[in-house]
Amino acid sequence: MANASTEGVKKSDVGVQRPVNKKAKGVAGVVSAANAFLNTLTSDEQSATLLDFTQANATAWSNLPCGSSCRVGVEFSSLTTDQIAAAEAVLKEALGTGKDTGYQHVLQTLAADDVLASAQATSSAGAPTDAPSDAPTDSASADPSASSTDTAVPTDAPTGAPPSGGTGGGGGGGYGSSQYFMAFLGTPSATGTWQLHFGGHHLAVNITYKDGKVVGASPYFTGVEPSSWTASDGTTVAPLNRFRDGMLKLTASLSTAELAKAKLSESFSDVLLGPNKDGDFPETKEGIKVSELSAKQKKLVLAAMRPWVADADDATAEKLMKTYAKELDQTYVSYSGGTGLDTQGDYVRIDGPSVWIEFVCQDGVVFRDQVHYHTVYRDHTRDYGSEFSFS
Repeated sequence: MANASTEGVKKSDVGVQRPVNKKAKGVAGVVSAANAFLNTLTSDEQSATLLDFTQANATAWSNLPCGSSCRVGVEFSSLTTDQIAAAEAVLKEALGTGKDTGYQHVLQTLAADDVLASAQATSSAGAPTDAPSDAPTDSASADPSASSTDTAVPTDAPTGAPPSGGTGGGGGGGYGSSQYFMAFLGTPSATGTWQLHFGGHHLAVNITYKDGKVVGASPYFTGVEPSSWTASDGTTVAPLNRFRDGMLKLTASLSTAELAKAKLSESFSDVLLGPNKDGDFPETKEGIKVSELSAKQKKLVLAAMRPWVADADDATAEKLMKTYAKELDQTYVSYSGGTGLDTQGDYVRIDGPSVWIEFVCQDGVVFRDQVHYHTVYRDHTRDYGSEFSFS
């Protein structure tokens, strides 16, 4: 990730020192890592990071490159390399750590934004003089301390020329892993109520803790453009392919009659319940009811849900999946557009008593000859740890 300085923060510049338990696990481990991160910050940086757990702060997230105009917290661009490493340690403690789970996915999403930043900067360099000049100019590793090929610095952008100038998709910020924000809403604690709030373009992580337990792992927005690229070691990085593939296997299992029943009359250019759409769940569920599907198809529905849920810590993910499995017969599957998930407007939804997942294809903003993906995972009763009412 890009950073504003390579120098460490002096001890005298740091605010209140918080105790750190390096051997803590689970929520205690998240609290320990949060305190370690806070201990690297100056007083002003701590003030930007430690915020009240209010509805306004909790819902301040977006899928646009709109910077601080739509987000709260401390921005990575203002932090040193050591501070960013400490922030990443918080995410590593809080998110699923196995292959194809939360922490790895977050790093890949930030790396995708660096691909966009690099492409935008390259395009702007040859753009007409009247082109916007606020495009990002940095392209950095999503994790400077990582050696895994999964998070290698991207060197190859996908085919397709980006447009000249501009940030695309919104103003007030830009692309790049340096333009992500971290906040703790409420004080990190094993006894109180607080939220880990992290995000930037194409990512919003909201994990709510209460009395030492995770009580909400949503809303969780994740998207990607480009959908895949070649990293410096020659590997292909495709952060949302496993999310997409689960949906493809599910819709491919539906018969002609089942597809007709699952088809929505509406068209979608984006997810329905994105930012600023909290609590706006449709009153009536649409599509085909999972109770009408075969046992094999029911397993595919659960498998399709898992990539989103697995981005929470492992124990929380398993608990949520058990709940969604119990509610499976009351869950609905629907789609709009086509089922190939390769064309603008292709859309799939899973809507249960609790779970809500959307996957939609949009035309590329920077790489205009290919689609990019937007997805969102919500829970009808657990968003933001059920702390707010949106009725």
